[in-house]
Amino acid sequence: MKRIMKIAATTALVVLGATAVYAGGGQEGATPGATATSGRGGTRVELLGAGASFPAPLITAWADEYRDVTNGRVTINYQSIGSGGGVRQFMERTIMFGATEAHLTDENSQLARQNTGGVAFNMPITLGDVVVTYNVPGVETGLIFDAETIAAAFLGEIRSWNDPRIAALNPGVRLPNLPIQIAHRSDGSGTTNIFTHYLSRVNQTWADQIGFGSSVNWPVGTGGNGNEGVSGIVQNTPGALGYVQLSYAVLNDLTLGYTKNKSGNIIQPSFEATSLAAAVPMPSDGRIMITDTDAAQGYPIAGFAWALVYENLDRNPAITTRNQAEELTRFLYWAVTDGQDLNEPLSYARLPDDAQEVAINMISALKYEGANIGEQVIADVRANGF
Repeated sequence: MKRIMKIAATTALVVLGATAVYAGGGQEGATPGATATSGRGGTRVELLGAGASFPAPLITAWADEYRDVTNGRVTINYQSIGSGGGVRQFMERTIMFGATEAHLTDENSQLARQNTGGVAFNMPITLGDVVVTYNVPGVETGLIFDAETIAAAFLGEIRSWNDPRIAALNPGVRLPNLPIQIAHRSDGSGTTNIFTHYLSRVNQTWADQIGFGSSVNWPVGTGGNGNEGVSGIVQNTPGALGYVQLSYAVLNDLTLGYTKNKSGNIIQPSFEATSLAAAVPMPSDGRIMITDTDAAQGYPIAGFAWALVYENLDRNPAITTRNQAEELTRFLYWAVTDGQDLNEPLSYARLPDDAQEVAINMISALKYEGANIGEQVIADVRANGF
């Protein structure tokens, strides 16, 4: 219980709208340019990352826990700027790692290879639910939606909360004659990528007219920056209907909907239902979408989050020393192994075994100036711990 309370406390800044995740603030010597002979040198190192707000509460908790694991040797400075910003800064090589729920395109992957002489890895780190959240006076969590009602509302075809299509799914619920106020992301967003990917799979009009991606031309609604911004709009707007990552709904005490999946089952968002949706073969490059799952009890609007990291770490100007490269490698290995223990208390699912295997294979391939530091770090951790 104490650990869960600590996790909730350390994630509060992100959930309430702060953009920087920094564990270890105020420690002298934790600078991006710190050097040492190896990752276990006494010099403190700051790892710079940026990207998706979707996993930001989890990365906050990881950063705080990992600072303790390393006795303050390593701090994580992560900017929650959205997947689009994270991909952009990663491709510009101004950060050590990125985070996204919209994996790199073939074009970006090819450009990364040209710039660095190696692979840009889409490394799975967690997965979670994108949930429909609403602010309808007198209506609690558990309002039921299906593919038709979600798509119609975000297309602007359903305009009022007492629309017969919503009422038919929710017999006995008193729905007011209140306009629906759509809230969506205004920034490039992996959460949007998952949500619109789902809508494109379940609704042909959406697929033909809007499509999916980190940013789309929304037919209706008001934009908010980050999961934090959408959460704020929903909280402060009677009649609002939006979408956020599950942890933001839970930690902000937002009302959220349950979704009928393609099997006809009404699914409450949970890491169990997410894990069922993710029970599919993981490709070796990590790039996969799992929306509109075939799993009978799987949650249909779920997706992976990936860390973005270059195979040839020395070809990223944000990494200036081997010590930094080793510490980044060690942190990533911790995040996909021991760090997974923090996932479920924050409403994220643990990586399935095959996804974890793919991530570890990517970490083992990391290099610095030709040396395979990935294999070396993993061997060292297995022998001596983090």
